[in-house]
Amino acid sequence: MSSTPLIRPEFEKYEKVPTKVFDTAKIASKYAADEIASLIRDKASKGEQAVLGLATGSTPTQLYDELVRMHQEEGLSFENVVTFNLDEYYPMEPDSIHSYVHFMHEYLFDHVDIKEENIHIPDGTLDREDVYEFCQKYEEKIDALGGLDIQILGIGRTGHVGFNEPGSSINSKTRLIALDSLTVLDAASGFFGVENVPRRAITMGVGTIMKADRIFLMAWGEGKANIIQKAIEGDITSQIPATFLQKHENVEFILDDASSAELTRTKTPWLVGPIDWTDELLRKAVVWLSLFLEKPILKLTDEDYSEHGMNDVLIDIGRAYNVNIRIFNEIQHTITGWPGGKPNEDDTYRPERKSPSKKRVLIFSPHPDDDVISMGGTFIRLVDQGHEVHVAYQTSGNIAVFDDEAIRFADFVTDYHESFGLENEESADLFKEVRASIKNKKPGEVDSEEVKTIKGMIRRGEAKAACRYVGIPDENMHFLDLPFYETGKVRKKPIGPEDIEITKDIIKQVKPHQIYAAGDLSDPHGTHRVCLDAVFSALRELKDEPWMKDCWTWLYRGAWQEWDIEDIEMAVPLSPEETDRKRKAIFKHQSQKDRPLFPGTDKREFWQRADDRTRGTAELYDNLGLAEYEAMEAFVRWKELD
Repeated sequence: MSSTPLIRPEFEKYEKVPTKVFDTAKIASKYAADEIASLIRDKASKGEQAVLGLATGSTPTQLYDELVRMHQEEGLSFENVVTFNLDEYYPMEPDSIHSYVHFMHEYLFDHVDIKEENIHIPDGTLDREDVYEFCQKYEEKIDALGGLDIQILGIGRTGHVGFNEPGSSINSKTRLIALDSLTVLDAASGFFGVENVPRRAITMGVGTIMKADRIFLMAWGEGKANIIQKAIEGDITSQIPATFLQKHENVEFILDDASSAELTRTKTPWLVGPIDWTDELLRKAVVWLSLFLEKPILKLTDEDYSEHGMNDVLIDIGRAYNVNIRIFNEIQHTITGWPGGKPNEDDTYRPERKSPSKKRVLIFSPHPDDDVISMGGTFIRLVDQGHEVHVAYQTSGNIAVFDDEAIRFADFVTDYHESFGLENEESADLFKEVRASIKNKKPGEVDSEEVKTIKGMIRRGEAKAACRYVGIPDENMHFLDLPFYETGKVRKKPIGPEDIEITKDIIKQVKPHQIYAAGDLSDPHGTHRVCLDAVFSALRELKDEPWMKDCWTWLYRGAWQEWDIEDIEMAVPLSPEETDRKRKAIFKHQSQKDRPLFPGTDKREFWQRADDRTRGTAELYDNLGLAEYEAMEAFVRWKELD
């Protein structure tokens, strides 16, 4: 095997595997692509084949995008490449949109010059009695080529690599395996319902993976942070199969900033070694110390700091009292009951400006319910305090509506015409078409245009009802229907110029003093991330507009996660009455209540998540020694254009 990469000495105490952290998943993916391209070219120069182990899922898609770009723009040839995929669902037809055969051709194979005979993917169509022999031959084919040169891995929330679920042996080989219930739940959105997810898969074993010459495990996003910390810093255990990689001689974990959030070097870097204390790090450290010791900030002592790796803070700043007061005041100044700014008051220590006293506010909502789920209380407060509030719904949200809801509404239209003497054949025919289209649709198949339209109208009607309940007029509701979303599939198109132009147009129309946008990048379907990119791109292109100098952008988070307490720059406390009003606004989204089509891995209803999140934020402020509130919504200001 190749020589072992070194772990940086200051991380050795905590990290048991070499780890590289990059700012973004795109940059990290380019690093991995460059390493693969270097291997392919080196092997080609020697007349040898490069043998790659490939993964599927959302993690490697940007890696494959970069390899395709290198092929098309830099002449990277795949003629000498042989590939073996990690796994495939069982049973699974190769032409199914859910198959990994389909995935690999869509993302990579159809766009490069790889030979068809050099592609190997587990066969999901085999009879049960033929699987064992197939798996043995899969292993033999890899061994006959001298093993895998590079194996690409993602990681599941159970810690699985490939489909090697908890309990897998380090010596396990390619085999048929039953999927963990959490893995099935994670896959549910791609299969349009958990009931459609296969319960078994054929997967390379941990032992097969461990024989690779080099391994890259990649992970992106906050949702992977906890399991990444366990895989890198935890003990080796079959309950987290990724920890077996600690035994490999040439493995690298390749992370973005978000997925590294729970590593000691990121979460508590002062425990790793001496650091340069910035204002942000000091606040992060004091908040951590207060919560870790379960002591209010103002009760922390010199001994508390010294015993937890923060003695140099006392040397630089002075006694604990001085540090405590400073950080306590900073956090206290984030709290405001006036998210649009408090008129006629000194705003020196307030998160928002007092002028103009009545602001134009534009709330961007990725889906038709994110506005009230994520910042419904602040939405209500802004309206009640007299600001001109607009909401821009960035996508139709049509794929998140159950089929029976579409039938119910189509049936309503037919009955409506009959009841009011407006009966016509067109409405009756439409109902029949919708019912037949849905009845004949296979799981995961794209809806007809008529069905997509009806589902979009359902979501739009619910959004209007919520806005009217909050108190904004119809003319302040804007439905953008960004084109990137309108594929009818869970997978969306990349953001394009048309999406940015539509976003720019609404911003230019409103000329807001405040923009609120979803910064919740743990949305499991990626829509929030693309919507935020559209907003940022639009703002960058509009930055020279004269009115932009008065526009501040606040980022909210919602159903999936919350801002870390040390990052919060504006916290809006909610009374019990406002919390109840927010809940009722969420209830207007009936198609998403009780059992949303794409709930993610959290079984709570969206209103419950919102309640728990805002109450949890208020509780954290209380634990730090600040005022006790019923609930709080939190925001971070985007300052790139300042």
